[in-house]
Amino acid sequence: MPADDLTLAAYLRAVRGRLAPESLGLPGGGVRRVPGLRREELAVLGGLSVDYYTRLEQGREVSPGAAVLEGIADGLELEGDERDHLFSLAGLVASPRVPRVATSVTPALGQLLDSWSTHPAFVIDPAHEVLAANALARAVYAPFERFDNLVRMTFLDPTARHFHADWARAADATVASLRAASAEFGSDPRLLRLVAEVNDASPEFAERWSTQRVQRKTTTAKRFEHGEVGRLEFDAHTFAVQGSPGLQLVVYGCEAGSATARALILLSTGTASTSRINEPAATSKPTGRAPSATDGSSAGPGGGPATR
Repeated sequence: MPADDLTLAAYLRAVRGRLAPESLGLPGGGVRRVPGLRREELAVLGGLSVDYYTRLEQGREVSPGAAVLEGIADGLELEGDERDHLFSLAGLVASPRVPRVATSVTPALGQLLDSWSTHPAFVIDPAHEVLAANALARAVYAPFERFDNLVRMTFLDPTARHFHADWARAADATVASLRAASAEFGSDPRLLRLVAEVNDASPEFAERWSTQRVQRKTTTAKRFEHGEVGRLEFDAHTFAVQGSPGLQLVVYGCEAGSATARALILLSTGTASTSRINEPAATSKPTGRAPSATDGSSAGPGGGPATR
């Protein structure tokens, strides 16, 4: 590779040449001698004089400041690796950018959630707003008046006190997870509004929030007391949703053949009965209503995501 190809000037020329004016909101009519943007167009987009930008492209100016590069990156709509490369060629390091938080799940992810008939799964944003959930997740959280925000549910809904087997531990974990999200997405208006709302409404939240304890969601144990099926014990696995900044996919798994696995079958078929769940599978007595699936099948690998 020629050394000239590794210069800032060469990179600017290459990027300018591959961009269509229409893609940046510029008129594309008329005859152009070469494809791509004109120098004066890019100078305007980057907030630079044409003379200064021309010197950059010709290699006569080799030490632009960070503000100049920010303007060029914004003008060219460079993101991620391309933006980092632009700064690197000038001997600088790009300042971190906080990505705009996604506000909804993609149709493909929604379909994936719905396809998991044996694993409760849902998607949350940095404010722990539930953006999408499959039917089994909604059944697990059915005792709550609303399955809409994990923080509000934990601190503002009285149901949480008896739904969580250890409410204090669940409350600690919820606030620590919210703190971790605020470190990365602290300027997100939904997160700011949520913290202000719950901080005013719940002294227990305010006390925990003031400790500034931080813990990201990874794999955690969940213990619930469900009014229809009794005790539910899960390992909750959390994954970042690639391509949707700020969103996390939460999937609940349980041991095959366990009481929780049998409870999920009943919740999924709408035949939940607490008295049937707490008996071992081998000795359970007939009740006149049989579940529609074999005991324990809900925790098998089929129909659910791989966990890590």
